[in-house]
Amino acid sequence: MDFNTAMLLSSYMYLLLISGFFFLRKRIINHETKAYSYLLASDLILIIFEFLCVLSAKIDQTGSTLFAAIVGRGIMVAIILWITIFTYYIILVTRKEKNIKKDTKFKKMFLAIFIINSLMVCILPLYFYTDGNVAYTYGPSTNYVVGVIFVAIIIHIYSAVKSRKYLKKKKIIPIFAFITSIIVLIMIRSISPDIQMFSAMFTFVTILMYFTIENPDVKMIEQLNILKEQADKANNAKTEFLSSMSHEIRTPLNAIVGFSNSLSENKKLPEELQDEVKDIVTASDNLLEIVNSILDISKIEANKIEIIKKEYDTRKMFDELCKLTKVRIGEKPIEFISKIDEDLPKVLYGDSTRVKQVILNLLTNAAKYTDEGKIEFDVKSVKKDNTVKLIISVSDTGKGIKEKDVAKLFNKFERLEEEDSTIEGTGLGLAITKKLLDLMHGTITVDSTYGKGSKFTISLDQGYVEKPSIKFEDTNMIISSLDLTGKRILLVDDNKLNIKVAMKLLEVYKADITTLLSGEETLELLKKDNKFDLILLDDMMPKMSGTETYKIIKDENLYEGPIVALTANALTGEKEKYLEIGFDDYLAKPIEKIELNRVLKKYLKK
Repeated sequence: MDFNTAMLLSSYMYLLLISGFFFLRKRIINHETKAYSYLLASDLILIIFEFLCVLSAKIDQTGSTLFAAIVGRGIMVAIILWITIFTYYIILVTRKEKNIKKDTKFKKMFLAIFIINSLMVCILPLYFYTDGNVAYTYGPSTNYVVGVIFVAIIIHIYSAVKSRKYLKKKKIIPIFAFITSIIVLIMIRSISPDIQMFSAMFTFVTILMYFTIENPDVKMIEQLNILKEQADKANNAKTEFLSSMSHEIRTPLNAIVGFSNSLSENKKLPEELQDEVKDIVTASDNLLEIVNSILDISKIEANKIEIIKKEYDTRKMFDELCKLTKVRIGEKPIEFISKIDEDLPKVLYGDSTRVKQVILNLLTNAAKYTDEGKIEFDVKSVKKDNTVKLIISVSDTGKGIKEKDVAKLFNKFERLEEEDSTIEGTGLGLAITKKLLDLMHGTITVDSTYGKGSKFTISLDQGYVEKPSIKFEDTNMIISSLDLTGKRILLVDDNKLNIKVAMKLLEVYKADITTLLSGEETLELLKKDNKFDLILLDDMMPKMSGTETYKIIKDENLYEGPIVALTANALTGEKEKYLEIGFDDYLAKPIEKIELNRVLKKYLKK
């Protein structure tokens, strides 16, 4: 067996082996795997024509027969076919996926290039040399093919360089292997043109490509899809459980918060009772914070949290944060120092709720872990084009963090001072802070010395608003209670404690309040008397929910005024859900005075 035959047989066996691995294994059908399957087929065609070339040398010692001419042209066309498909593949893997999808012109262009080049190699003169033992082609047609190969190499290099930022490194391997093979082939052909090396070199490149193509294991993907489906079901079950638990916990908590706040404002209470009421308020606030933290971390894990951007008043937000921190410090001998950048734009564009939550978590931690000394709250801003970079730092003279514990800071349910039972909390605050900052593309760093204090620094980009579309109230303005004398409000809630709490909050407005305990009672009343200015309707009620009650009211045209949903379910997306159903607004329990004031002012202000 001569050298050419041995090379061709080896190439053929390796090609069959790789083709078997590729075609017999289940695979994802995509642009890349399709192109690779075409390449395998073109490689096989080239090997067949080179076998025929070796065969023609045995049967035709002059190289002048029609068979020799067909074989010679066939080899040139097969080489052009392989080069065209290989170039098509290289451009596929170096282009962004979005530019390939539905790109029929892309395929038609390469088909046209192949046809034109094939016609050229068939038209140009081609000479077939044989001496009975060896055979090879030469002449203008062969030179044209060499020119096509060099043009293809230039295209390959250009495509790789252009897409270097996002191109995976392993995708460069076939290009490097092809260029190396062509150099070796030219050197061999210059020494011994009778050696048939095209199919061997192309097979070598094709085999290398098998280990670089994206060909995921379908069986593994099916298993992953099953696991994903199970995880989604578990997440949904957890979300439903949290939704239910949110309602169950917040319902009694609503009464505790409402009554304790009401008592704390009663100046007639003895001094010793006032202290105890303050403890109740603090404890209920801490419990509400824990419930909110557990809900937040669960929502983040379930990808239920969305960053909702809108214009917000920066001065108002930072003033509120300072006031909340001072309340949290209480009577501790701590000096609270705030430095708010005077050049900070009055209005920014971002998710103010999440920004405020992130900063408040840091300020709360500083107050929690500092017994004396000072807490510094520093806000700087750097404006660039339409973006303002907020650099916010919170430093304290508190307990500090041990160097070995810094890595645990942002872990869920991780409390660093377990031995100190006087510090309340779940250890979720910083975990939530980190995850929320990740969602907003912000960063957080910590610098701490154990026993001396800590400094947390946040860097966060917000949109710059030169001409606000909303007129914000002066941050120093205290929202005063409205006089709603003569206004009629219908309050519906199945829990009598919740009704008492709401009545306490509403009594200062001097409105005429009617209370009911069910959806059925609401429908019966509205059929007789629907002259109400506002309905506050609880959703989670037995027999007939607030949502079902609302739909019947609208279907039967029992009432045309504003209806606001009341719910103890505080999961993200609840407000949007109720607004989509048709409710005019939404109030979460425990009801906040500011939110209640906003709703009453919006719908009942004269």
